[in-house]
Amino acid sequence: MGKATRRRQARQEARAAAPKRERTPQVPFVARPFEGLAGETEWVAIREILPAATGSISLTGDAAPDGLAEATVATVLPLAWAGLKRDSGEILVGTQAGGASGDASRDLVSQLLAAAAAEPGVPVQAVPQPTVETPRLQDIVDPSSPFRAEVHEGFEFWVGDAELDGDAKESLERANASAIPTVRLGDDSAFWCRIGERTYVRILLPEDEDAATDALARLHAAEDDNLGEGTRLLGAFRACGLLIPVIELDPEAEPADYTGALASWRERYAVALASEDGLSADERRAKSGLLSRQVTLR
Repeated sequence: MGKATRRRQARQEARAAAPKRERTPQVPFVARPFEGLAGETEWVAIREILPAATGSISLTGDAAPDGLAEATVATVLPLAWAGLKRDSGEILVGTQAGGASGDASRDLVSQLLAAAAAEPGVPVQAVPQPTVETPRLQDIVDPSSPFRAEVHEGFEFWVGDAELDGDAKESLERANASAIPTVRLGDDSAFWCRIGERTYVRILLPEDEDAATDALARLHAAEDDNLGEGTRLLGAFRACGLLIPVIELDPEAEPADYTGALASWRERYAVALASEDGLSADERRAKSGLLSRQVTLR
């Protein structure tokens, strides 16, 4: 037996004799991670499409950190921090900080737990990898407490009432300059935004994305999918298991000008959603076209 063969055999024997390490089961992928939470469409909006927004959550259950009754979730925090505990003890979590698993709900709880354990004033830049033992938002957020994103013009919520100067002030000004102007349109989860010289409304639909696509195809085939003259349905985003139609608007109009048209659109959509008829040939063609213009976020 040659030396190389003996070394290879020795390595094989050593591996066989080594104690077996138990593998932690991977976190299962969850296509609709915020399902079951109050304000699911608001959770998807703050994670996926809003540039500057915050929302308060009430915590309950044994899985919540001891003594922590509420926290603030935000779109982003400075330097893409995962979380922060202010000197006052307030906990902030950045929903757009990225995720380490296939379940955004567990990712956010992992960030929340890390921020709760941090020293006051110290940002959380990295969090432990979530496991199947990590609670989900559904385990710690009070189901009776509504969740609604508060849209901000800029990122002043980063600093609260603090006075900034020098580099910190310049950094905040740069962040504010990059924020896409966004306004809530109506009472539900629809948001007007301006990108360059063009304006759009993004409507977050609470139904399963496949059912929502069928309803939208019915409206599209009937040429009833827009918000009036000078507007057109461009396509849709798919995000966290929900569908988000995107309608281009008249750039000269004000967001409030579309409040009534949006309410009417929602009524037409509800009728299309409730239909129990199979899609017609025209509706199937419309659906095919819509699917080709859908963009999956993340």
